[in-house]
Amino acid sequence: MNPRLLPFLVLLVTLSSCGGASLSVSVPSATEWYQPGPLSRWQWQLTGTINTSYDVDLYDIDLFDTSKNTIRLLQQKQHKVICYFSAGSYENWRPDANDFNIKVLGKALAGWEGERWLDIRADNVRNIMLKRLDIAQEKGCDGVEPDNMDAYQNHSGFILTPKDQLEYNRFIASEAHQRKLSVALKNDLDQVKSLVDDFDFAINEQCFEFNECDKLRPFIQHNKAVLNVEYKADYVSNPTARKALCEDARKREFSTLVMPLALDDSFRFSCLSNQ
Repeated sequence: MNPRLLPFLVLLVTLSSCGGASLSVSVPSATEWYQPGPLSRWQWQLTGTINTSYDVDLYDIDLFDTSKNTIRLLQQKQHKVICYFSAGSYENWRPDANDFNIKVLGKALAGWEGERWLDIRADNVRNIMLKRLDIAQEKGCDGVEPDNMDAYQNHSGFILTPKDQLEYNRFIASEAHQRKLSVALKNDLDQVKSLVDDFDFAINEQCFEFNECDKLRPFIQHNKAVLNVEYKADYVSNPTARKALCEDARKREFSTLVMPLALDDSFRFSCLSNQ
């Protein structure tokens, strides 16, 4: 049984000495938001019309591009819904793009047209992210996937420290939890040990391709899901390579998918059965 689901509220310890005095010790209750465990089944689609037919535990979809009706439909089919937004980058096509001050916009994200890194220390950025979390709550999302949470390791155009990143990531996680939203740590592998207690699960890209999967082990050790996607062409076209990948993933208790970089559901291979 998952220990986080045990409904213990109070532990009563009776002392036999000192006249039979008793001591009541408060024990934290189960959390009020969704917490996926290891080997959770999932689907990730951020572009195109959402394919709602998969037999999975949770869907990860775009916060802005997905309607409240689609979210409700997925939930009626007994799926949890995680809503994606970028917490660390400006995207010039988003409806709130004009809310960003020019001084918080940094260098372009290599390979992603229309995106620029953000100064995560700025109040302007944080206030916009609070509004995005409000949208997720209003739409009925069960959780959020804040992306680009590792600006300090990239050429962002700002002098950001590991401490800056930890503080910002914890800010996002805390604000999500205040809205009863589950929250994923996206990549940021070098800070997993420091952040595993703040986040409910991990979403990772390409840890197998880059031999980084050991860094995600703390999430599994805390009975929290690691949702992993691989894009490597060999995993797509070579069944032998894909079989070896999936065997490794299952041993690690990772929920691994092989998908197109566009995340458009044009193809999908799952390392878990019955999906």
